[in-house]
Amino acid sequence: MSKPRRLIVVSNRLPITRIGSGAGSRWLTSAGGLVTAMVPILKRRGGCWVGWPGGTGRSQRTIDHEGIRLHSVRLSQADMAGFYHGLSNRTLWPLFHDAIRTPEFRREWWKPYVEVNERFARATARAYRPGDTVWIHDYHLMLVPAMLRAMKPRARIGFFLHIPFPPEELFSWIPWRDELLEGLLGADVVGFQTHGAAQNFSRAARRHTDAEGTDSELEGQGRSITVREFPISIDFDWFDERARMPESIAEAEEIRRLVGRERKILLAVDRLDYTKGIDHRLEAYELLLRSGAVNVRECVLIQIAAPSREPVREYAEMRTRIDRMMGSLNGEFSEPGRVAVHYFRRTLSREEVVAYYRAADVMVVTPLRDGMNLVAKEYCASRSDTTGVLVLSEFAGAASQLRQALLVNPRDTEGMAEAMLAALKMKKGDAKFRMAVLRSMVRRHDVHEWADSFLEALAA
Repeated sequence: MSKPRRLIVVSNRLPITRIGSGAGSRWLTSAGGLVTAMVPILKRRGGCWVGWPGGTGRSQRTIDHEGIRLHSVRLSQADMAGFYHGLSNRTLWPLFHDAIRTPEFRREWWKPYVEVNERFARATARAYRPGDTVWIHDYHLMLVPAMLRAMKPRARIGFFLHIPFPPEELFSWIPWRDELLEGLLGADVVGFQTHGAAQNFSRAARRHTDAEGTDSELEGQGRSITVREFPISIDFDWFDERARMPESIAEAEEIRRLVGRERKILLAVDRLDYTKGIDHRLEAYELLLRSGAVNVRECVLIQIAAPSREPVREYAEMRTRIDRMMGSLNGEFSEPGRVAVHYFRRTLSREEVVAYYRAADVMVVTPLRDGMNLVAKEYCASRSDTTGVLVLSEFAGAASQLRQALLVNPRDTEGMAEAMLAALKMKKGDAKFRMAVLRSMVRRHDVHEWADSFLEALAA
């Protein structure tokens, strides 16, 4: 049996976070699905990771961390302003999420986006050895596949987009649409979260470039390009085992004691981002309480929202709006010792979040648009006793797999309130059947299967 090819992973961030400063600082492995999937594969196959280590000062070109060679790409303050905060997060991010917020198209952002992508491509080319497989990730680096192809014509190059790819009518808004598509066509395999996203890309490529073919196979730049969905997932075993640990059980019991054991808990865990639909969810919860079908003696909402892009004006305005909605809900519906909603605007560790997953009777995951949404899968993996009900937006990529969830349109406030009530009142037998099916799906299709399936397609 031939030895598997070395793997080079390329992403905006390296899989490490610096803790502390000065001589006493150290690197820790970051949490997250991509790190969970890639680190074991890199250790098994050999290879390296190319990315930005964080910060805008000088950094080591290479870092050896827990047996993996990391190649750092330096970014300046100007790079961050144009490449990251500008084109990546104020043009591509909102547009690819169905233009929930109006994207901005500023020509001064395009040049640093191109320059940073070139820097990543050059760093990858320096790390490359003949026969290596290269796997590039996400919307920050959409030009890298073609740039690297020009430097290393015989390389096997894959690209995976973690966020949605918009319909061609929306994608056509981008002034640099041709360049972005040509960049992606430099890959041998272009992967997406859903079949619909893969179709959108193929149709845009056929419309705006010389590429020809079908939704799943394109011919362009003298090569064949495979276009497919590869739904990302989680490390099921980690969440399942963590939820069964005595400390997780004890922490979940303490959460239930503090909010009132007689009350049912609705839980939401998000980044504080306008795509997550937090304000729509609060409106639905308010409608549920106002209807009188339940009250704060019977249920409580716990909303955990990790801060995100706080210097950006739109995010600051959204945070203020949500803060006011939380205050209004508690001011109108709370009773002595029983608030309507507990709001935590901070980042919790994976271990802490699992305790909340275990404590919650209902998980409410209602983004307006999401590439996949791993929170929904994490909740299912953490329900080792097969209890709990998942309320899930039909506009999350996870909805195509998690069909036993209660699927909702997050813009339908009344429909969401009805789904929350149905979840709270669901018979135990029905809930256990649904959760058993959901857990089976997430167990079978975990993050390791996702990575293996992509790399198998790239090796074909």
